Amino acid sequence: MFFGSIPALVTPFSGGKVDEGAFRELIDWQIDQGSSALVPCGTTGEAATLSTREHRRVIEIAVETAHGRVPVIAGCGSNNTTHAIELTNNARDAGADAALHVPPYYNRPNQDGIYAHLSAVADLDVPIILYNVPSRTITDIAVDTMARLSRLPNVIGVKDATGVLSRVSAQRLACGEEFVQLSGNDDMALGFNAMGGVGCISVTANVAPRLCALFQEAMREGRWADALDLQDRLYPLHAALFSDASPGPTKYALSHVRPGFSTELRLPMTPPSIASCAAVDAALVGAGLI
Repeated sequence: MFFGSIPALVTPFSGGKVDEGAFRELIDWQIDQGSSALVPCGTTGEAATLSTREHRRVIEIAVETAHGRVPVIAGCGSNNTTHAIELTNNARDAGADAALHVPPYYNRPNQDGIYAHLSAVADLDVPIILYNVPSRTITDIAVDTMARLSRLPNVIGVKDATGVLSRVSAQRLACGEEFVQLSGNDDMALGFNAMGGVGCISVTANVAPRLCALFQEAMREGRWADALDLQDRLYPLHAALFSDASPGPTKYALSHVRPGFSTELRLPMTPPSIASCAAVDAALVGAGLI
């Protein structure tokens, strides 16, 4: 069910509120351009700034708009296990196909605590994709812990943003070939898939959904030379979208690719720098997107 190019969707805001119309239009465009699934309420969606009510509504909109055309993986991460369970139950009730969960951040539990937290959400009636991103959470789901979690019926895969490609092989051996491994880093997706991954939960796909879908399709079909050409075309954009705090550069890029798209962010996020905007502009031209 989960493979290919999966955008970690931005959340459009207008006047401080979620812009439901713009979000629906973004989702329709993503599906039309070939995205294989959708991730609302992730880091790129500024989930940390959403109220619980807004969080549920954003997922509801994604599910309603997708209308079964592609699956929806709802970001439900929290460093509070009770809150993580609440968010997961809300996502399930909204009709999400899976929930995406980070290990607890800030509290910094040990591996037993990480396992206990993630197994608690895995005890609910919804498939769980782990999200390992130590650069943000500080905590890291060790391979042995991931192997334990993979034995739980509802834990089906991982979004790996460790930046360590060898983890793909280690996790493949520890968790089995059927364990779904999705890259959490656009710039590493080529190597990630070559080592056993099946797709990418992507920031760049917000801006270049068709190119990202073609890139993933080329790898699934074993057309590695075509995939490398697309990697070269997209790489400057991957870098530019992280030239300042995400998702500022991504919303700026979207305002060029989809004129009229709002660049509004919620504090503590602020607009990208002049240098970042220039890098995005150059990358969009280089990729043939403007």
